Amino acid sequence: MQKMLKKLLMGTAAVALSAGAAQAQISGDTVKIGVLTDKSSLYADVAGEGSVVAAQLAVEEFGGKAAGKPVQVISADHQNKADISSNIARQWFDTEGVDAIADLVTSSTALAVQEVARDKAKVTLISGAATSRLTGDACSPTGFHWAYDTYALAVGTGRAVVRNGGKSWFFLTADYAFGHSLEADVTREVKALGGEVKGSVRHPLNSSDFSSYLLQAQGSGAQVIGLANAGTDTTNSIKQAAEFGITQAGQSLAGLLLFISDVDALGLQTAQNLVLTTGFYWDLDDETRAWSAKYEKKTGRKPTMVQAGVYSSVLHYLKAVDAAGTDDGLKVANKMKELPVKDMFAKNAKLLPNGRLAHDMYLARVKQPAQSKGRWDYYDIVSTIPAEEAYQKPEASGCPFTKK
Repeated sequence: MQKMLKKLLMGTAAVALSAGAAQAQISGDTVKIGVLTDKSSLYADVAGEGSVVAAQLAVEEFGGKAAGKPVQVISADHQNKADISSNIARQWFDTEGVDAIADLVTSSTALAVQEVARDKAKVTLISGAATSRLTGDACSPTGFHWAYDTYALAVGTGRAVVRNGGKSWFFLTADYAFGHSLEADVTREVKALGGEVKGSVRHPLNSSDFSSYLLQAQGSGAQVIGLANAGTDTTNSIKQAAEFGITQAGQSLAGLLLFISDVDALGLQTAQNLVLTTGFYWDLDDETRAWSAKYEKKTGRKPTMVQAGVYSSVLHYLKAVDAAGTDDGLKVANKMKELPVKDMFAKNAKLLPNGRLAHDMYLARVKQPAQSKGRWDYYDIVSTIPAEEAYQKPEASGCPFTKK
């Protein structure tokens, strides 16, 4: 009897030690997620505080703990500057115990932070940035690109416009990594379908006056003016194009990255009939409507694709931490790639070896004012772009660790 009791006590102690060891693998006894975003400039409505709320919702819905330890969300404004974002990332990783950084709207900031995170084996959960380089030549074993990218936008809007007769293009492009990548990806699609590019002009980030750029686009004679920009750069471009009578004169605008917050700012009278590609719309199904109602209750707004992507990426990260029993970046990243991704955002989704979340995308058309039932009822979904078509194959992406 004594031997049996001794064995039982030893077994219980071993289980306790094992559980303690698993919990001890959470550094600082807290799983800490930093939301690094634009809180004060042209992408504040696209991402900003709304992304922070989305991350907090994911933590709340997961129960506030992962691997038995509390989860904390902190945030900062990177001001859309690569140097500021990389400095914040280093401080968060080195002195504040941050385990993963989410959102990273603006491609230049995402590229900079992913490089820092790669060196320190920390996780990045990128939803705001667009450049396909993040899972291409700049990929990371601990980097994830969640909501969309320039390749998917080109496959969606670029192909749709060309197939609808828009054969000649002129690009008005934001002069940084995102704009360059989007212009290159759409150019590839236009030419592959027999179209031509008559030229392009690049403008600084966060411009207010697009008159000279629009006049060059108008003078090109191109059928389509491709807006390879985002946020208020896009809305200002569209407003000023309307003032110049560009669309009335026969040229059309292609908003290559348009968010529901942009349509809300423009109003349906100005935005009607614009075609766009999105990875999320609040009114897709019962699941998206229910989650978006919770989000709207906290923010007063429906979520953008970026904000919904932040929620999804943080939720999946927490599942991986819980399953791995650690916040070690490489181990969590590997577990993220093992676990299925399924939530209100990720439809027909799969995490590819290069960190790209391949999921269904949607081609949408902005409703005319008479078709809308009220604020946020802005899109007609024209078609679903299956995940396997929307995203580039990992082996073709240029990511070094996925090459055969």
